[in-house]
Amino acid sequence: MMESRALPKIKEIRAYFMGGATAEKGSGGADYHDQQEKHWIDDKVCTPMSKYKEYEQSRQSFGINVLGTLVVEIEADNGVTGFAVSTAGEMGCFIVEKHLNRFIEGRCVSEIKLIHDQMMRSTMFYAGSGGLVMNTISCVDLALWDLFGKCAQLPVYKLLGGAVRDEIQFYATGSRPDLAKEMGFIGGKMVTHFGPHDGDHGVRETAAMVADMREKCGPDFWLMLDCWMSMDVNFATKVAHACAPYNLKWIEECLPPQQYDGYREIKRNAPAGMMVTTGEHHGTLESFQTLSETGVDIMQPDVGWCGGLTTLLEIAAIAKAKGQLVVPHGSSMYSHHAVITFTNTPFSEFLMTAPEADHTRAQFAPILLNEPVPVNGRIHKSVLDKPGFGVELNPECKLTRPYQH
Repeated sequence: MMESRALPKIKEIRAYFMGGATAEKGSGGADYHDQQEKHWIDDKVCTPMSKYKEYEQSRQSFGINVLGTLVVEIEADNGVTGFAVSTAGEMGCFIVEKHLNRFIEGRCVSEIKLIHDQMMRSTMFYAGSGGLVMNTISCVDLALWDLFGKCAQLPVYKLLGGAVRDEIQFYATGSRPDLAKEMGFIGGKMVTHFGPHDGDHGVRETAAMVADMREKCGPDFWLMLDCWMSMDVNFATKVAHACAPYNLKWIEECLPPQQYDGYREIKRNAPAGMMVTTGEHHGTLESFQTLSETGVDIMQPDVGWCGGLTTLLEIAAIAKAKGQLVVPHGSSMYSHHAVITFTNTPFSEFLMTAPEADHTRAQFAPILLNEPVPVNGRIHKSVLDKPGFGVELNPECKLTRPYQH
């Protein structure tokens, strides 16, 4: 009987950061909110802080870009290195170097589920239900999958069982759905600019924005709203009904993550045929189980924030069992390699990081090289046929390693 090829063991894990609170504006990278001024992603986007006038105009004013990019690099004893990026910055570096490293070094590169379980269990006493710690664990998990793929000389999607379709089709999140349509995307998702503190005037303005884009995009192009946790049940219900005449496809993340009863009520109140979606700021498998039970139509985990690819696979299974879709939030190639293997992900999201949303640009620029972007709103599976996640770190980006173990 032929012996299987021995896989290497993990020699060392290292954590670096870029950008964050002490950096100049516009570092970008995994912290894609860290853009220069006058960028659509920061311009009067409604947030939970918008009710305070001093924090209404810019999301960066209340600190959305303070964390910066976390880069986790994992080296095997044969010299092969895997890596990943997410948003946890310098604090994530501390967690990796001073805590999580003990579960990783010395393990076989294929022992991803064991490492993941130990990271999750060992951080329960300070992790809560998501956020910074889960972003860090996600980054480590993605780096492990990247390393495993490189050691096996296979793209990650083939490690997961292979593609179920030849290409991924995308909708675009940005400020110009009309331009997204010209670029070949199947839909356009807009951020909202008004919340409950704006009263019925905010409802009318939001509906007027959707009506304007419906006129520009025609009757069949998908239009959606991203509310970024900024609404309450009453305001979200009013907005949904005000936008219904313009064939709004879905209304997304109306409420803070843990308001499950509110999501259940919004789904119950929504106009017939309009979907209710959320999930990017949910951070544990248990939270997605509860979210699924509210009846939302699409769950939208971010693979860089929810516990990594290992957790995303489990979330997709929960959704599939309920007849729900799972359409990950952004995440570029980290999502691409997963969703091309999911039977309940018929489309995916592409985040327009160009300031005017007028052309496609890599989401994690400038920190990655070879990051794929859609062409005519699509990415063919052949683009993903490189070992691991198929990207490289940009050597011109200045990374800092603040801690060592």
